[in-house]
Amino acid sequence: MACNQKTELDKNTISSVDSLSTYLSLANENNLPLNIKQNYNQRALNIILSQKDDSLNKVNLFKVANRYYNMSDWKDYLKTTKLILDRTQKSKDSLHMAKAYTYLGDYYASQSVSDSAFMHYYKAEKLYLKLNDQYNLAKTFLNKASLQYNEGDFFESEIAVFKALSSLKKQQKANDLYYESYNLLGILYNEREEYTKALEFQNKALETLEDKSIPSIFQYKAASLNNVGFIYMNMRNYKQAKVFFERGLKQDKLFEDRASLYAILLDNLGYSKFKLKESNKLPDLFYESLKIRDSLGLTSGVVSSKIHLSEYFAFKKDTFKALQLSKQALALSRTNSKLINTLEALKQTAIVDPKNASKYSKEYIQLNDKMLKAERKMGEKFSRIEYETNEIKDQNSNLQEKNKTLVYVFSICTLLGLFFYVYKTQQAKNRELLFKQQQQIANEDIYNLMISQQNEIESTRIKEKKKVAQELHDGVLGRMFGIRISLDSLDKMDEEQAAAKRKKYLAELKHIEEDIREISHDLNREKSELINNFVVILKKLFESQRNTYPSKLVTSFDSHIKWELVNNMVKINLYRIVQEALQNCNKYAKADMITVEFKSEIDHLVLSIMDNGIGFNTKRTKNGIGLHNIEYRAAECKGTVAIKSAKGEGTLLVIKVPIDQKINLQTNDT
Repeated sequence: MACNQKTELDKNTISSVDSLSTYLSLANENNLPLNIKQNYNQRALNIILSQKDDSLNKVNLFKVANRYYNMSDWKDYLKTTKLILDRTQKSKDSLHMAKAYTYLGDYYASQSVSDSAFMHYYKAEKLYLKLNDQYNLAKTFLNKASLQYNEGDFFESEIAVFKALSSLKKQQKANDLYYESYNLLGILYNEREEYTKALEFQNKALETLEDKSIPSIFQYKAASLNNVGFIYMNMRNYKQAKVFFERGLKQDKLFEDRASLYAILLDNLGYSKFKLKESNKLPDLFYESLKIRDSLGLTSGVVSSKIHLSEYFAFKKDTFKALQLSKQALALSRTNSKLINTLEALKQTAIVDPKNASKYSKEYIQLNDKMLKAERKMGEKFSRIEYETNEIKDQNSNLQEKNKTLVYVFSICTLLGLFFYVYKTQQAKNRELLFKQQQQIANEDIYNLMISQQNEIESTRIKEKKKVAQELHDGVLGRMFGIRISLDSLDKMDEEQAAAKRKKYLAELKHIEEDIREISHDLNREKSELINNFVVILKKLFESQRNTYPSKLVTSFDSHIKWELVNNMVKINLYRIVQEALQNCNKYAKADMITVEFKSEIDHLVLSIMDNGIGFNTKRTKNGIGLHNIEYRAAECKGTVAIKSAKGEGTLLVIKVPIDQKINLQTNDT
């Protein structure tokens, strides 16, 4: 989404001074230098301040503020808007007061001061509710929704958009706000990976653009085509994404009207071509986009372009350029307040600089946690602003009621005063009834959304419980079983030997206690270690096996497997499969020798675990939870499980996982 220039809504006003309209027109002339436009706007302001403070005067003040906004002259824009607010408060002009609060919200939003922006939009919302101005009320809801989206509060943002749509039900000629609502809903559902709904709302947004009253200068169609292409890109449908990005670039005067959007489309088109392995116009599309973004001072865009270029040169095996560009992107992202840019840069740098991958991964995790906390804190701050604003309003209402009571006491002596009191009371009840009806509609929408969100949360909670159960079974129970067997053997030793062994086993129990605590508090940390130190972690597991059990353990790793390129989830599941298989060997096999081997085959990574134990009948034996876990983890990797065993002939377990071709070089026995 991109910010749009403010448009003039008060077209029916005519200044009584010819020079005023001339100055305002010149202040809005794009071909003039900035200082000249500022000078003309100041002259217009001086004329307005010399005139009578009435509704027309306030309209002209808003025109001056508009021009400062379009010039990005934030200091004078803030000064003018505060002047308007002061005048509207003195004259108790609720309509223009609400508009002034909206302008102040726009200022703080442009300065990325989200809490202040939200507070002013909320004050405007309350006034528009009081005035029953549904069009501007919907516009204010959308402003709040955009703020909440930018701060990662997607659920509340979605609620605000549906409130806006509810306000627009009886509005005519509101296609501009319908477009913004559908476009933002499409973006929100894309963030939540609900791609079907995202496409549905983006298509609705495109349909509203058939209304020719929406100015083409805003290039909404190009923006929506880009958003549709981005959804397809997230769906890994790069061929379809490319079609929409090319359509977006074909829109008339796109570069002149919105150069930043033109640069986004160039970068997205280049990335789609890269993913489709189409070499034409690459890397020129990335460089052209980078040049435009750099000239416009778009830090986030420059970071994105350099990350894509790093990916491109990494694919071309130009490691030097890939690392250079990723480090440039990382350094630049740290100067920007958007943490998501730094996360993307860290991710790419870890890929092209595998030697320092653990360092970048650690920083990535810390920064991601920081971002999540900041988003949660901002969401809480928005709620607190609404609550505190309502508290102040309630206090003011109480004071007003007390003052009214005094007036009624002094005027109750006359019939006219009594009649006036009854009339006012009835009028207030009618307004309250209308407000309650509107609130009931909004509450129904919010309730439906909360039910939907609760279902998603419950589904995620069940999945996490299952993962924790698997972690405890695969990671802890096997080790406790081994220690129990070892402790049983102490009865056969003399006291001196038993004391030394007992001390060793108590230390091992302490490690198990720490592991349980670590699983309870932070399963993600163990997963990170597995991802970054996979072979080391496996060797540690093998060493523990050799120290605890008498059976001989032989291990083998194919030296040509590039573990850093293997998917993180695959590595985690392979580790747990090995752990579970060794546990089964120790419990049931009674084997003298166990062999664990990792081999690389064309398009597959093969794990084989063999023992010379007592074996079992695979057709008759019912699988326990351990074998079920192995099959489940293999399925998560889209792999297969084969078990060969017979009584007295040992057991062979073979796991085959599909792997990208570039990871698998020629196999080499070790």
